[in-house]
Amino acid sequence: MHLLYPGDIFIERRPYIVSTVLGSCVSVCLHAPSMQMGTINHYILPQWNGVDLATMKYGNLSIIRILEGLLRFGCTYKDIEAKVLGGAEVLVGTSTRFHIGQRNIDIALKMLQEFGIPVALINVGGDKGRKIIFNTQTGEVECLYINRRERFTPEDMLPFFK
Repeated sequence: MHLLYPGDIFIERRPYIVSTVLGSCVSVCLHAPSMQMGTINHYILPQWNGVDLATMKYGNLSIIRILEGLLRFGCTYKDIEAKVLGGAEVLVGTSTRFHIGQRNIDIALKMLQEFGIPVALINVGGDKGRKIIFNTQTGEVECLYINRRERFTPEDMLPFFK
């Protein structure tokens, strides 16, 4: 099993099981059933602003890169289908104010539509994180929700130490 970190992509011709954990981030799983191949990304922000370093943490760059990976292996656009997961609003405060999760979802759906790639599965939004397990050979995706945990202050913990 390969663990995919935030801001990274996975492109490999051989079959793999790839897992990642998403909050407001999004993963696009591209799969070519006829070739039994797939690629996946895990991006943090929707769009590169043209100023910072152009890395795979930006959705608009990483989606193109994983698509190019499949095309380089001989797939065609008509061979490819997509699965889009993540984009939860898990952080209270800044995430809600900037809607990072929703913006990450929007860029994925917009780009896939522009490339004419059908979306076979969409599991996005909400307020819970997800653990994704993607089989690059079969295209199967398992999605496990992550429950929120309460945060305790040191004062809350005092009774346990008395």
